[in-house]
Amino acid sequence: MTQAAIDTATQEKLDAFIKQEEGDSNDYKGLLAKFIVLVAVGMSLFHLYAAYYIVPTHQLRVVHVALVLFLLFLSFPISNRFKNRLMWWDVIFSLLAIYISYYVLSGGDDFTDRNTAPDPKDVYLGIALILLILEGVRRTNGMILVGVTVCFLLYALFGNHLPAPWTHKGYELDRLVGFMYMTLEGIYGTAIDVSATLIILFTIFGAFLQFTGAGKFFIDFSFAAMGGKSSGVGRTIVLSSFLLGGPSGSGVATTVTVGSVAAPMLDKVGYEKNAAGGLLAAGGLGAIISPPVLGAAAFLIADFLKISYLDVLLMACIPTILFYLGLFVMVEIDVRKYKMKSIHFESAESAWQLTKKYWFHFFSLISIVVFMLMGFSPVLSVFAATVVSALTSMLREDTAIIPYAWFKGKMPILSGLYNSNLTKSLAAGSTGVLAIAATCAGAGLIVGTVTLTGLGLKFSSIVIQYADGSLLLTAIFTALVVWVVGLAVPVTASYIICAVIAAPALINLGVPAFAAHMFIFYYAVLSEVSPPTALSPFAAAAICKGDPYKTTLQSWKYVAPAILVPFMFVLDKSGVSLLLMGSTAALEQANWSEIAWITFTAIAGIICLAGGLQGWFIEKTNRVERIVMIASGVALAYPTNEADIGGFIGFGLVLLSQIIRNRRQRPPAIA
Repeated sequence: MTQAAIDTATQEKLDAFIKQEEGDSNDYKGLLAKFIVLVAVGMSLFHLYAAYYIVPTHQLRVVHVALVLFLLFLSFPISNRFKNRLMWWDVIFSLLAIYISYYVLSGGDDFTDRNTAPDPKDVYLGIALILLILEGVRRTNGMILVGVTVCFLLYALFGNHLPAPWTHKGYELDRLVGFMYMTLEGIYGTAIDVSATLIILFTIFGAFLQFTGAGKFFIDFSFAAMGGKSSGVGRTIVLSSFLLGGPSGSGVATTVTVGSVAAPMLDKVGYEKNAAGGLLAAGGLGAIISPPVLGAAAFLIADFLKISYLDVLLMACIPTILFYLGLFVMVEIDVRKYKMKSIHFESAESAWQLTKKYWFHFFSLISIVVFMLMGFSPVLSVFAATVVSALTSMLREDTAIIPYAWFKGKMPILSGLYNSNLTKSLAAGSTGVLAIAATCAGAGLIVGTVTLTGLGLKFSSIVIQYADGSLLLTAIFTALVVWVVGLAVPVTASYIICAVIAAPALINLGVPAFAAHMFIFYYAVLSEVSPPTALSPFAAAAICKGDPYKTTLQSWKYVAPAILVPFMFVLDKSGVSLLLMGSTAALEQANWSEIAWITFTAIAGIICLAGGLQGWFIEKTNRVERIVMIASGVALAYPTNEADIGGFIGFGLVLLSQIIRNRRQRPPAIA
């Protein structure tokens, strides 16, 4: 049904959007394809080994970068002109990356000790590595991120020629190169550490879920559970986006997968095509902020703040609930606004029947958290969850990671194993991380520049100065900076850049570090629905045959009720209650009545904003009601008692007006 609903041209567009997010790789055949698969499998096995056994940090990061660049240059063409053709320069780039890593590792402590005065060979190979990373970023993410990275490097080299307050003492080329690749502060810094540990393991975990049929189960379960009512399609998108997106962490992939099934249903119940696309894209966006995986940037939050990944998951819980609550309310209002009709979903099996067959897939949503609660580290937790996913898949023949026929001797041993879902999962785990890992390596150059020059403190002081010390204005300026950066680069890069240059401004005004980083992460996610990087809305528009830019505006409408939530946890100390105090330790001493009240006002504010933005609540709102609802929603999002009282009064007056009008318009009962 999914492919029948989408013509060939549309499918090509969808593939292009996914490739734009993950990189447009070559599609080789024959021995070369098998070689790349085997290297990718080997890379996944190495990182799984490193998750269980101890591999020294420096070695792990260097080997990770080497394997990423080796596979990247073999897998991604230098341009479309050379697509699906292995060129001699690709081989040279790949081998050069391996040689540089060998040189770094063989140098030992002497190599790292001379980072302030590197040898000429150190400088030449360091420049080569930086150029390889920039080319890898270009092949997977495009020229914009390369341009941003180069600007930061130029700032490090020539910043001494800039006027105050941007100036710094300036650095020679050899000093900059030595810092970038001979220490653990630049290329091999925090971003690559997270890529080499958490990100690749979660990518492998997501690949295991994909090839064992978990994604299909979540969608089938959502349709079976939510079918029957006019709002059922919208509810299904909300539920399936959460179930599918939570373990995957990919906005575009979630949008495309859910949309391929749900788009015809949205049309049947009466959704306008741009609104349908907007809802699909908004649901996909939720994947990036939903536990247990979130986006790749969430792993960086844990590393930047030196906290447990479990704490990051904890902080994301209430904002995720509020995000999907906003979507749910918008869907319920859509039913009245578009006068939708009920349709019956044809489901071969009920939700209970599906659950009895594939109950083990639900472990993917909770297994990682359960292992962390048992005391496992995040790395070991995702390793264990991957093993559990593989083992439980063997409970049924149609989900088995290794075909039953292989055990029965009905297929050749080597070819059967090569073509199994196990091999496909391991290979996809490594190839799927290449674009993100390249971004992290490039971001290492940016973070290294900020660390070396002190740009973060300079930028924060400038922002605070322009805001005249106002926390509200600083938060608004920071949100705008994150949003502007997010227009040009992916979520991961946007978060890394703004975490090092913008977060200090909020922290210096008394915002807890964890709240400042979650604020930046939340707004970095908006790059998924902001042109020109609005991949999810553009993919949804292709599915629903809508206009890409109108669909993007509709996406903003659907996510808007939750957009003000981050301001709640930076503008007032009580607002951090929405982040459950930032850690499991703090939660033990938390004021639960305060957490409940802040959450309640946030819920009321989201409902109020949803009605105001939709121009509809119980009935269609008039202009005054709409203005009052939007103003009340904003007031409820501002964490002070005075704002809450004003917000509830405004909301109550509109609600009373709507109820009275609804009763007047209701036809009299027939005696």
